[in-house]
Amino acid sequence: MEDDIQEEVLSEFREKRLGGWQILQLTAATGLTVYAVWAGILMPGFRRVPLKLQVPYIPASKAQVSNVMTLMKGRSGGIADLGSGDGRIVLEACRRGFSPAVGYELNPWLVRLAHFHAWRAGHHSSVSYRREDLWKVDLSTYKNITVFLAPSVLSLLQKKLLAELPEDALIVAGRFPFPDWTASKVEGEGVDRAWAYQIQELRKCYESKDKHV
Repeated sequence: MEDDIQEEVLSEFREKRLGGWQILQLTAATGLTVYAVWAGILMPGFRRVPLKLQVPYIPASKAQVSNVMTLMKGRSGGIADLGSGDGRIVLEACRRGFSPAVGYELNPWLVRLAHFHAWRAGHHSSVSYRREDLWKVDLSTYKNITVFLAPSVLSLLQKKLLAELPEDALIVAGRFPFPDWTASKVEGEGVDRAWAYQIQELRKCYESKDKHV
């Protein structure tokens, strides 16, 4: 039924020629919609962030979430998702037994959206979404970290993770790898790829480099 309706609407557009004024109206409406999404959902979290640290909101795909969780297989305890967006990574981690499952996100609208998804899934009391600056968060209690951030942010985040995480911590990055680190394991292909990094191996690598300097 829905396909028939869609085809009917498309047929009307094919048969009906739009005038200049109608095209202008359509273009303006589209522009206003895009601006409304930007101003209402994306922009509030960006105002407090330096330009080079701004990361546009791009939801993780099902394949990306699956690949991240595959790399986390066999692990337990608390997990923190840095730049958690709409909260889907945290929610899936909760379903797989990670506790506490915490997401850190600066954008208030995305935090609200994450809470809504958790409530709808029946896990609202089992997850935590916090509107906090990840650079000010103490990560020393987390053995599991997930990140979906831009390369410019990942390069700066490396130092914080090396300094704060416990020796047995595992970091999983989705969409983009850490620029200066070698992953211990990779899952998936193309844009759905995820990279796992063991903090103990990374520290040994840095110590070895320091000895040869």
